[in-house]
Amino acid sequence: MSPGAAGSGYSVVMPTIGRPCLRTALESLAAALGPEPEKIVLVDDRPGGGGGLPVPDVLADRVAVVPTGGRGPAAARNAGWRRTRTPWVVFLDDDVRVGAGWRDELIADLESAAPDVGGVQGRISVPLPEDRRPTDWERGTAGLATSRWITADMAYRRAALVETGGFDERFPRAFREDADLALRVLADGWRLERGIRRTEHPVRPAGPWASVRAQRGNADDALMRRLHGADWYERAGEVPGRRNRHLGIVAAGAGALALGLAGRRRAAALLAAAAAGGVAEFAAARVKPGPRTAREIATMLATSAAIPPAAVWHWARGTVAARAARPWPPEPRVLLFDRDDTLIRDVPYNGDPSLVEPMPGARAALDAARARGLRIGVVSNQSGIARGLLTAAQAHAVNRRTEELLGPIDAFEVCPHGPADGCGCRKPEPGLVLRAAGRLGASPHECAVIGDIGGDVAAAHAAGARAVLVPTERTLPAELSGARRAADLREAVSMLLDGTGGELWREG
Repeated sequence: MSPGAAGSGYSVVMPTIGRPCLRTALESLAAALGPEPEKIVLVDDRPGGGGGLPVPDVLADRVAVVPTGGRGPAAARNAGWRRTRTPWVVFLDDDVRVGAGWRDELIADLESAAPDVGGVQGRISVPLPEDRRPTDWERGTAGLATSRWITADMAYRRAALVETGGFDERFPRAFREDADLALRVLADGWRLERGIRRTEHPVRPAGPWASVRAQRGNADDALMRRLHGADWYERAGEVPGRRNRHLGIVAAGAGALALGLAGRRRAAALLAAAAAGGVAEFAAARVKPGPRTAREIATMLATSAAIPPAAVWHWARGTVAARAARPWPPEPRVLLFDRDDTLIRDVPYNGDPSLVEPMPGARAALDAARARGLRIGVVSNQSGIARGLLTAAQAHAVNRRTEELLGPIDAFEVCPHGPADGCGCRKPEPGLVLRAAGRLGASPHECAVIGDIGGDVAAAHAAGARAVLVPTERTLPAELSGARRAADLREAVSMLLDGTGGELWREG
């Protein structure tokens, strides 16, 4: 069975800044056994661009390179997955090596995933030296083997990515953006599982001050706290770390300095001793499990003194920066509505403007969107034209009457084809959504579709737009799979503009 036959077709997205390890990662992917990915998207996130990337010849026919200009890994991954159309997207780091049977194991992971599974993580191993104890940096990297939902090897269902808006691009580093996405996917009601496929993540070289530079991640922790609450650590499977101890060291050091300047030498000496004791305890905890070479001990002593103030500084600036942060994704720029049984009552194959009757709350919902500066479009299947039951002119007359009753609509996109015509515009195909987005000057991920049947949701997801269903009597239970549901149009618009949640239905 082909991988796409059971809904397990997949693409691979790999952000890179052109490190030499990229070649090894791609070569391991090329050599793995099993069905090939439909597409491999290499996202070149080098700030100034650069030369070509080292793509093995065997992969060249399915590799697309997308430059992003140094916007960071979250934005790079979004740019990558939005270039794909497969049901699953697998994110790999550019410094991993997938196992020899990785592609076969991946397909097994995806085909065994229940309909409510939104993501499947690979099993990460970190090779450590066999002839000595690992250094502090190596031990830190080894923690990836037990971390949850890291994008070193993480497969996400496309519907889950679309509905959550993908990675939050306010996370500028490869740190916490994966945990943030996982928590939002889980909050939507999806489950996340660990698969059987195996991937190796070597320890990359790092200078002696790498652990100090890593403290910039405290700003990301502050954003996580703002977005997910104080208990986000537990839900993401993380540990709080030593931030409170670092704060105590910094407070004692600052107090010692202030008292010294005030001439209170005895009190200053006591606080200075407390700060030094805290640094010594921190350094000892880092030195004890390591190789205890002269170089490692010197590095631990120096960085243990520098880490507490760096950690506190980045946490403080992150807290200030995150104080007004709103949930991701941002509100859409464009709302696209199905017409019949969403904006107006459905009259089968209607070509008579006098029969147009707005759905309850339709005018208020559209006015609320216009008041926020959103553009409005309509995407409508009108197969009656192909069947000879009405003319294109009659369909347009009904559209004009709809606009008279509901206010200005910036774009109407109509599919005049029948179900057997094989066009790319008839919903659930994405053509109408893509055309409307283009006419209204928006990317598909900046749009949201509101409709009443599963074809509206499928068209939105195929294009990369979010969707909200407002079910009616003709909406089938099976059509609600993977879509947010609202009771009426007002609630649907409020969900998209104010981030007020909504119920996400799935099969099973």
